[in-house]
Amino acid sequence: MVTLAWLVGLTAALLAVTYLRAGLLIGTAVIAGYLIIMTVAGQAHWLPTLLVWLVFLGVAIPLNVGSIRRQHISNPGLGWVRKVLPPMSDTEREAVEAGTVWWDGELFSGRPDWPALLAYPRPSLTEEERAFLDGPAEEVCRMATEWEITFERMDLPPEVWAYLREHGFFGMIIPRQYGGLGFSAYAHSQVAMKLASRSGDLGSTVIVPNSLGPAELLMHYGTDEQRNHYLPRLARGEDIPCFALTSPHAGSDAAGSMRDEGIVCMGQWNGEEVLGLRVSWNKRYITLAPVATLLGLAFKARDPNHLMGEEDDLGITLALIPAATPGVEIGRRHFPLNAAFMNGPTSGKDVFIPMEYLIGGQPMLGKGWMMLMNVLSVGRSISLPAAGTGTSKAAALFTGSYARVRRQFKLPIGEFEGIQEALARIGGNTYMADAARTLTTVAVDQGEKPSVISAIVKYHVTERMRGCVNDAMDVHGGKGICLGPNNYLGRAYQQAPISITVEGANILTRNMMIFGQGAIRCHPYLLSEMHLAEATSTRALEDAEDAFDKLLFQHVGYTVSNVSAALLLGLTGGRLAMRTPAGRETRRYYQQLSRLAAGFALLADTSMLVLGGSLKRRERLSARLGDVLSYLYLGSAVLKRFHDQGRPTEDLPLLEWSMEQCLLTIQNSIHEVLRNFPERRVAALLRVLIFPLGRGFNGPSDRTCAQVAQLMMEPGAARARLVEGVFISTDREDAGGALLYALERVVAAEPVEERIQKAIRSGKLAIDKDQPLGPAALEAGVIDQNDLDILDEAERARDKVIMVDDFAPTDVLPKRRTKK
Repeated sequence: MVTLAWLVGLTAALLAVTYLRAGLLIGTAVIAGYLIIMTVAGQAHWLPTLLVWLVFLGVAIPLNVGSIRRQHISNPGLGWVRKVLPPMSDTEREAVEAGTVWWDGELFSGRPDWPALLAYPRPSLTEEERAFLDGPAEEVCRMATEWEITFERMDLPPEVWAYLREHGFFGMIIPRQYGGLGFSAYAHSQVAMKLASRSGDLGSTVIVPNSLGPAELLMHYGTDEQRNHYLPRLARGEDIPCFALTSPHAGSDAAGSMRDEGIVCMGQWNGEEVLGLRVSWNKRYITLAPVATLLGLAFKARDPNHLMGEEDDLGITLALIPAATPGVEIGRRHFPLNAAFMNGPTSGKDVFIPMEYLIGGQPMLGKGWMMLMNVLSVGRSISLPAAGTGTSKAAALFTGSYARVRRQFKLPIGEFEGIQEALARIGGNTYMADAARTLTTVAVDQGEKPSVISAIVKYHVTERMRGCVNDAMDVHGGKGICLGPNNYLGRAYQQAPISITVEGANILTRNMMIFGQGAIRCHPYLLSEMHLAEATSTRALEDAEDAFDKLLFQHVGYTVSNVSAALLLGLTGGRLAMRTPAGRETRRYYQQLSRLAAGFALLADTSMLVLGGSLKRRERLSARLGDVLSYLYLGSAVLKRFHDQGRPTEDLPLLEWSMEQCLLTIQNSIHEVLRNFPERRVAALLRVLIFPLGRGFNGPSDRTCAQVAQLMMEPGAARARLVEGVFISTDREDAGGALLYALERVVAAEPVEERIQKAIRSGKLAIDKDQPLGPAALEAGVIDQNDLDILDEAERARDKVIMVDDFAPTDVLPKRRTKK
């Protein structure tokens, strides 16, 4: 029994030093000290003591003696890494190494530093940015109506185009020195969100020039001459830009499948023979192409005549070509799901351009993929998450209001549990999406280019938007499916797949990018190990072996630490998590996220170790691992939002719904990885370490769902925070404005209705089944004339909202779409 106690103590000491990441030397010293005490002062049996000492020395000596460790462990390990790691193409390498690592690196470490997260600044607007949101952004939303844009014109009205140009909407990201607004990422996101909440087409028209496009590329890579010429014109809207990357054969695999080509040659330009490229392209799905005056173009550059050197294939190259250049074909339109924003093809055949047309000039020839990958991480961090959140907030605002205004069986439909379930999903997903959007702008405003996080927010915010719109349509029923000026949901429902598809299709993003890129980019050691494994020369190999020896044992310590952390935190429900912020409402959520982060770090590391390069081909496993990383980020963002907003008690239902959903999804995703893990014994061991007490998360309760639904139907501070930043119309003739006015009138009428019902229950008021309540109550003295007026106004407002548009047959024929 004494021996067993000492062995249990030894196990506890091992778990402690590894969990605390004490390091090899300190850990060795601690265990050696424990064994000395056990040997000298303990009463353990000599045979187990001897065996423990032999095991300890057999492990400690090789690990701590550098020459032995190098010869028998690290050098063979480096050789194994060379064999296991899959080769990476140049484009894959540029994609992996693009951007920066931010909070995603903390999550991958298995030890997220929560105080550091909470210390990041809360995003805020300058006075000028706030004035722009409350002024021009608000005004252009009032000028735009979805029905006019998408049915009558299939375009923004001319006065809206003029207003956007006049007030600098196309130059939000362009610095002031070039005539732009120079807005922060947060301000840019707020403007895009507001516009998208009013009209997807309005939002898309403004988003594209401020996202992946010539301005962003010029600011990072353009020559001084290019910046001085183009940026002021773009800021003023004198040039409308588009960026042509996607083509019929090159969608998700834009780099590998691109057929657009530029051949280096001599040609005539402005009366002189100059070095340039003869470019041919056939691009599709290019937003703003039909109205663009400046074409950004990606193509593969080749030098078959070796005018620039020995290389034939020079790589993907980016150019800026005025649309008026001879040979440029542009102006035709696609028709994406009844959307009216300008989207279309562009092509060209043997169009000669001088080297000065390349973004960055001739020195940037062949560096286009690197340029795109670095810029894309910023654009995807802001534009699509802002648009998706704007649509989700609009769905939350309208659906919560409608659920209280619309009645069935003499009750607001929001009182029915089926409707509450849908409302809770809309509210919770909107809260989560806005939290992720906002936190990500913090990273960008701090100078980060969060490539992995940009993929997370692009995928999850747009998917949540689609879910919110689907649920909103279900709640609205006939009101949602009948298009017309009074339908505020139909076009969003039709166009939801567009944001799912663009800037990296969501299937690709989830299955191949989030974990596939994150595993290498965010892991604390893997990318460095891969670089060392690529050493070829004798000198480089010797240096690589020295560096790999140090790196390998840091990696081993990291892995062993995650084993201990996953087990200890799993056994204690995360209560041993270090540096957990205080707070009764949130402390357990921080602890549970810490626990699951440790489990994820262990699972990710083991998956890469056991499956190696084959993990790249196991897309379902990669997708589920990506889901774990994503929901760890989403949960972090939710906690950060709640903290930044002053921990309002009224928002607790939204916090609880979001966090319970995150924890459940992380748990289930880990379970699915383990259930489908090809190495079954490894999976069984990992399950014991990560879920030692089983799976215990159940998702949001019915009570929480009901509370979220009630919050969405009740005008107040919590609802205002949930939908903050959307366009709110005060025009009763506007579909959204009419609904919000109806909500106001219905809420005002409810106390009067309750008095009438109380009089009926008490017997003071007796009415016939079909007798109107209001006049009868007035006659009985239960209410006065003012009360009756309140009831009548509420009923009129309700009727206006419930009614849907109808048309003469000739009014909906395509020939009606002739308004200029």
